[in-house]
Amino acid sequence: MIHPLADCKNRSVPENTNIWQFCVVFEHCTIGENCNICAGCLIENDVRIGNNVTVKSGVQLWDGLEIEDNVFIGPNVTFTNDLYPRSKQYPEKFERTIIRKGASIGANSTIVAGITIGENAMIGAGSVITKDVPANTLWYGEHAVERKKIVGIKRAK
Repeated sequence: MIHPLADCKNRSVPENTNIWQFCVVFEHCTIGENCNICAGCLIENDVRIGNNVTVKSGVQLWDGLEIEDNVFIGPNVTFTNDLYPRSKQYPEKFERTIIRKGASIGANSTIVAGITIGENAMIGAGSVITKDVPANTLWYGEHAVERKKIVGIKRAK
């Protein structure tokens, strides 16, 4: 379902994926099955989104981002894709950021370009992530560091 107030140029969005009002979806991105893209999101061309992904309101997904299956991205999470941004000066290639299967990113977190967030990792709300996050770990804080190893996560099907 694509809301009539969304600007979706991509004609390959699966029927069981929802794109809500005021979203802007570029033509060449990839969006998987059973996703929920909430109101006010932007998805650029070089973005890959897996299956069963939730992107809450106010999130911009910039070129170079890969999101695997079963990922949760909280409201107003900020991704970057250029480590040295300058107005009207673009890199030849944007940094790649990968969010692995089952990861959850809390509201208002900032994810700096070029990192990988591991499988089932959890990022606490308001965190700033500047380096790779190992699988099955909980990270939170202004300069987020590993706080706890997560064991035995059970996911609803």
